[in-house]
Amino acid sequence: MSFLRTVFNDSVIIHPPGFYIIGFETFPNINVYFIFLALVYVVTVLFNTLVIYVIAFNNCLHTPKFLAVVNLAVIDVLLNTSTIPNMIKTFLFKDNFIPFNLCLLQMFVYYSVIPLESYALAILAYDRLIAICFPLRQNSVNTVQSMLCIVGLTWVYCLGVMAFATAIMTRLSFCNSVRVFSYFCDYAPVFRLACNDYTLQWSVASHFSMVNLMCPFSFIVLSYGSILVTVFRMKSVSSRMKALATCVEHLVLVAVFYIPIFSIFLLGLYVRSIDPDQRVLSLSLASCIPPCVNPIVYSLKTKEIKVRALALVRINKIVTQKRINKAQK
Repeated sequence: MSFLRTVFNDSVIIHPPGFYIIGFETFPNINVYFIFLALVYVVTVLFNTLVIYVIAFNNCLHTPKFLAVVNLAVIDVLLNTSTIPNMIKTFLFKDNFIPFNLCLLQMFVYYSVIPLESYALAILAYDRLIAICFPLRQNSVNTVQSMLCIVGLTWVYCLGVMAFATAIMTRLSFCNSVRVFSYFCDYAPVFRLACNDYTLQWSVASHFSMVNLMCPFSFIVLSYGSILVTVFRMKSVSSRMKALATCVEHLVLVAVFYIPIFSIFLLGLYVRSIDPDQRVLSLSLASCIPPCVNPIVYSLKTKEIKVRALALVRINKIVTQKRINKAQK
């Protein structure tokens, strides 16, 4: 195998042509899992596209809440697109090689959208916080413009930090193994293959991960603490139930995203004998399932989206039937 040698600060940096992804090589019945992933990806793209389309083409849904929902839907599509197609390619063509630059690109996209998913859930919690705790100031505080600003800032921040994190990977020299034990070009498994010091990469990865998971999660917890205090101060039971009902779909999304991630982290921390294949499988499920579940939850639980989605289906049926009748004449 030929290696690309470049000079960086008077030292030779060796970059391989690419890496081999070996996360599922020894896993039994892995064919079934890849078929399942293909189904997950199709559902992810179809339902998230439906949510985006319904909101984009209905002026009455152009509100801060549904802008945050569209943001989450876009992130969901990007998240599963960054890993699942490449995993399916590996399964179909038995080719687990990924070129070096494409590896960095996959790493950049995946680790940009994972924190964006976390921040998107925090933004939805912010929307519920303002709506329930400050209803009289909702229209002046939580506007479409302010929501656009918040969403834009999270994108700029996550893309900027991950651009730096990806750029410093080019300072590493890979002169030994190029076998990455993960289900994609994973940041930590890749930098651990380097034969020079990767302290900077480890520091950036650990701090970035903790900040971008714990900060949004802490904000969500504090938001719902404030929401519960406000709700239980309400005199009417029906008002309490109505306020809490608006939070159900968001709480489901939070549980689907955070519980698997925290569970895997705790298992890795306390159960050191966990099987590596099981860990890789758990990590892939933890990142692939939420983008598939999120739009289904919002489609079924949010009345505005459900009504307009059903109306769209009826219109398509009528148009199709007219075309069939016209063709028969």
